Amino acid sequence: MPIKVQSGLPAKGILENENIFVMDEYRAMHQDIRPLQICILNLMPVKQDTELQLLRVLSNTPLHIDVSFMKMNSHVSLNTPIHHLNRFYNTFNELRNRRFDGLIITGAPVEQIPFEEVDYWPELCEIMEWTKDHVTSTFHICWGAQAGLYYHYGMEKVMLPEKLFGVFEHKVMNRKIPLVRGFDDYFYIPHSRHTAVRSEEIHACSDLTVLAESEEAGVFLCMTEGGKQIFIMGHPEYDRYTLHNEYIRDKEKGLPIKIPKNYYPEDDDTKKPALQWRSHSNDLYSNWLNYYVYQVTPYEL
Repeated sequence: MPIKVQSGLPAKGILENENIFVMDEYRAMHQDIRPLQICILNLMPVKQDTELQLLRVLSNTPLHIDVSFMKMNSHVSLNTPIHHLNRFYNTFNELRNRRFDGLIITGAPVEQIPFEEVDYWPELCEIMEWTKDHVTSTFHICWGAQAGLYYHYGMEKVMLPEKLFGVFEHKVMNRKIPLVRGFDDYFYIPHSRHTAVRSEEIHACSDLTVLAESEEAGVFLCMTEGGKQIFIMGHPEYDRYTLHNEYIRDKEKGLPIKIPKNYYPEDDDTKKPALQWRSHSNDLYSNWLNYYVYQVTPYEL
């Protein structure tokens, strides 16, 4: 799938080396096609890593996508160079008059902080309200999913006894829904979080349909009718070494961290981790773009 990004975005060269078709603004201007307008609200600290991961999984359908990046106006990012943010990102105020076919709200390393104490929480609430009228389908990831469930349905997050960390098995619960079309009965997805939303609360909500769940990690995937809001509790976009890098980082900081489950062969962190979730991750994003964005979005936004 051709992905349109701004010229000079560092992820563009990496993706091209992986034989992924990425075009810049000049080439896109000469194509007679209405691309899907996808916005990524990137709340992660090292934004370049998340850009690369998400662009990689968005590249697996024949659809033409025009990607924009949004940053919070009410938060100063300390782990991404300011010149990168100024060149490739827009604030919500700069984008609020636009309409998007899809919006991705990423996770964020603030899960142990109460929602109302996150410095950009009021702005994020405004964005989530704005999505009701300006976005065809919103895709929430990890903390972004917890924030969405809290804002839209009042579901509180709860602290876990220890960090949920590793690659966990999930079972498809409702395979008639297109979002999980092509999934195996059981599949693996990475998780890395200290909090959760109670599965019983999600199941009890009449507005939500649970599509995949794990005995260890709880509900992984749920959505509203028609896919207007989709909530993903794990990190299907992670690449092979993301959990490894988090594990080494926490060890070096002296934080209490166990070896990620079902990740290293023989639980040996000197061995190459097995990549066992990529195909289902690609299916998930492709199904979202096809069935809940492309098939229902109007030609004229």
